[in-house]
Amino acid sequence: MIDRIPIHDAHRIDQLRSERRIEPGLLRRLRIAFFKKGASADEALAHLPDGARRAFAERVDFHLLRLDHRADSQQDGASKLIFKTDAGYLIESVILRPGTGRTALCVSSQIGCAAACDFCATGKMGMARNLPAAAILDQLVQANQRLAAEDRRVRNLVFMGMGEPLHNEANLHEVLAALAHPQLFHHPMNRVLVSTVGIPDAMVRLARRFPEVNLALSLHAVRQQAREQIVPLARRYPIDQLRATIEQLNRLQGKPVMLEHLMLAGLNDSLEEAQELAAWCEGLLVHVNLIPYNPIEGAPHLVGTPPEGRKRFAQVLKDAGVTTTTRYSMGQDIEAACGQLVQRGNREVARQASAAKADQCRI
Repeated sequence: MIDRIPIHDAHRIDQLRSERRIEPGLLRRLRIAFFKKGASADEALAHLPDGARRAFAERVDFHLLRLDHRADSQQDGASKLIFKTDAGYLIESVILRPGTGRTALCVSSQIGCAAACDFCATGKMGMARNLPAAAILDQLVQANQRLAAEDRRVRNLVFMGMGEPLHNEANLHEVLAALAHPQLFHHPMNRVLVSTVGIPDAMVRLARRFPEVNLALSLHAVRQQAREQIVPLARRYPIDQLRATIEQLNRLQGKPVMLEHLMLAGLNDSLEEAQELAAWCEGLLVHVNLIPYNPIEGAPHLVGTPPEGRKRFAQVLKDAGVTTTTRYSMGQDIEAACGQLVQRGNREVARQASAAKADQCRI
């Protein structure tokens, strides 16, 4: 069996180039075409001579994912790309085309999610497996290939899709290193945002190694009991520990940490809670994002805060001097908005895999 090399593995690809005596300039053109210009694998390989082209085609994995389906919003220009892995699982990426023209891509880091946040559709399916670095990067590659036809490319990359990125820490760091690599994507790291439910040690490790990368904390409440109801993992990482972590991140990075606050009626949207959040933010370098709730199956008890309530909540924060943005969701008509990145098919694949494993144990 041939040991195939992921295209983003710069060291091993350089070794293959040396073995095949390919001129460095030709490999450089291939990389520019593939990583930066949205070229297909065949178009990128055309930069190599025939013999080298065959060797690369046999030894190099350009894609780890297969596009299964694409859905384009009729409301706001969002596009959902549904990819299938070799194991048959589906993962989702979302291209966002806001009015600013700053095209963004929301990528998945896991199949499922163990964090099991109450509002999140992905968390309802449980945890299946981590995505390897090549599969995470392939979401960006394939998005750029499709955007090339629009004379666009991904400007902002956000880890807000399926999964908790910091539960897949080793692969996340490999992805970030490839994004920063001058011979690969050479993507500006200050245009990358990693969102987490709050894993303090992993947040600090990321900030130390990649200080330019932006971090977002899914906070949702500063009352410990309310946060535990929304984010079960909060039982392990108390609110005071998260605040101390943000202080440390501010010292390491010198820029704001995003605080995500999903607005849920009767749970975290009172004016008193807005005042408590403002007090909690005092002395911190943070930017609060107020997010509308997207209803999901399996959470009929959750109701989003009406727009007027979100406006009043935001005003309390602004009056207290807290930088605050009220967000709106894109891609709702294609179930691409935050918290809706899930496919029922994955549950069936996981069920079949579990049944097969049980059968093997019985044998």
